[in-house]
Amino acid sequence: MYDFIPGRKRFRRFSYFKFREPLFEIIGLITKLEARGDRPLQMTFEEQLDALIYFHLEEHTSGRHLIQNLNEETFAKENIAPAEGISKSSFFEAINSRGLEQMLEVLTLLQAKAGKLLPKEFQNLGELVLIDGTLIDATLSMKWADYRSGVKKAKVHFGFNLNQSIPGKIFLTNGKADERPYVAKILEKGQTGVMDRYYQRHKNFDEWQEAEKHFVCRIKDRTWKKVVKINDVKQDSIVFYDAVVILGALKKNRTEKEVRVVGYRVCGKRYWIATDRHDLSAEDVANAYKLRWNIEVFFGWWKRHLKVYHLIARSRYGLTMQILAGLITYILLAIYCHEEYGEKVSIVRVRELRNKIRNEAMLPEDEQPGPVSDNFVSTEKVYAKT
Repeated sequence: MYDFIPGRKRFRRFSYFKFREPLFEIIGLITKLEARGDRPLQMTFEEQLDALIYFHLEEHTSGRHLIQNLNEETFAKENIAPAEGISKSSFFEAINSRGLEQMLEVLTLLQAKAGKLLPKEFQNLGELVLIDGTLIDATLSMKWADYRSGVKKAKVHFGFNLNQSIPGKIFLTNGKADERPYVAKILEKGQTGVMDRYYQRHKNFDEWQEAEKHFVCRIKDRTWKKVVKINDVKQDSIVFYDAVVILGALKKNRTEKEVRVVGYRVCGKRYWIATDRHDLSAEDVANAYKLRWNIEVFFGWWKRHLKVYHLIARSRYGLTMQILAGLITYILLAIYCHEEYGEKVSIVRVRELRNKIRNEAMLPEDEQPGPVSDNFVSTEKVYAKT
């Protein structure tokens, strides 16, 4: 258990306080970040986190740009940076070598908080997790990020909570890594993973059913199917096929457990979906797969508007820190947009927030909107075990 004493920073800029407010309680619950050796920390974990959130929120394009703002811009100096400022070497040392355990704890606690606050969609489909991988362009100096000769890329294996439109578990690997083994790590018991046909592996279909982890996965058109039972198909439906089958040829990558296959047609194109969800209608299975596109929309928005893949770290450790901070920033925005506007995250609302922060930073303290009191303090803390 930890007691804490508020630090020097006072978030009197009302809009920034509202955006950051979900972190206040969370920071006090995480593991204390200890200095190594006798030299004190140049940045507390909270200062690391604030700096990385600010990097994403304000669309900085490089670590140097961020550090310049932390040392020269009035708002960033007063509310984000350490009291004594921060050097380039100290910043990059911190990002690349410490704080990962704490960052994961913050993300987990913030996801739980968002899970209680944000409304749930598609509840009739159950708890859906969209699963996919996305590549990150790397530099040639990032030797761990193997992809192909002369090209370096890292890969993020991603779970996206569709019901509340927030990111879930992630894993960072080199660009060549197979995505399929990460499905079992991303999914929890009772959840349904929604995946494209790259994830088709019949052995995995058996393993996921054994672990009570459900799936809705597109399969290749020519996949061999041994029919066990034919289900009725509604007239005038996009669904043209619904059956319980054994997938795969005899003695060749064949499922041991029965799988339901739904075929549907949209704009003249046929889709074949394998699932273990026998409780859903065929139309619901088709709809669940069509919702998979939402993860692609998220990837595009996240990369474009939060500059997540403008690298400020080259190590696997540092890049993981940067990506986790990008996820935390997105969830903070999701909570902020819901509580302030009753809406999902949009670039319109994010730009409004950025403009409010900048405008409020220019106002004298006595003209700041919202309450101004000693309660408006950061959660920078002096920890003491009790």
